Amino acid sequence: MATARAGNVIGGGDWAQDRIVPDCVRAWSKGKVAIIRNPRATRPWQHVLEPLSGYLWLGASLLKDNQLSGDSFNFGPYQRASKDVGALADYFVSLWANASWEHVPSGGKKKEALLLQLSARKTVNKLSWRSVLSFKETIEFTASWYKEYYNHKLDMMDYSCRQIDEYIRKADLLGLTWAKGAG
Repeated sequence: MATARAGNVIGGGDWAQDRIVPDCVRAWSKGKVAIIRNPRATRPWQHVLEPLSGYLWLGASLLKDNQLSGDSFNFGPYQRASKDVGALADYFVSLWANASWEHVPSGGKKKEALLLQLSARKTVNKLSWRSVLSFKETIEFTASWYKEYYNHKLDMMDYSCRQIDEYIRKADLLGLTWAKGAG
């Protein structure tokens, strides 16, 4: 048994309230301006496939190495992948037709840390796991999923499976142990 944690996960199919990506795509799909509470808040953004690949690899690794039992692991991107909410929104806007956002402070109603960080150094060293997608690829994967959803052109299960295949192919090209031969 081990503990796993991931931070600031984004990706297609997230419809939760008060989350930057779902709030933006809901607004943009209705032709509205997205409201951003704190564009300077910095987060280690990662696509949902990143921690999922890590969790699965951790499970497989636990079966092979009992010394990992009882340990805890963080799954996240390199520190340089941390970007502020404004950068996320700006790049997302560049991928979404007729989209825009506006900064509207929450007026103290929502307390948010300006900087969140997550070190995955131990995970990299002990499990040989690391993230696959760059910040831009993370946003591109996410924007692509939502655009297809709103275009109603594709079966979203099929599209999600294709994104998983693309993610695994990228991991295999990077030579990541968990993806060897899978791409």
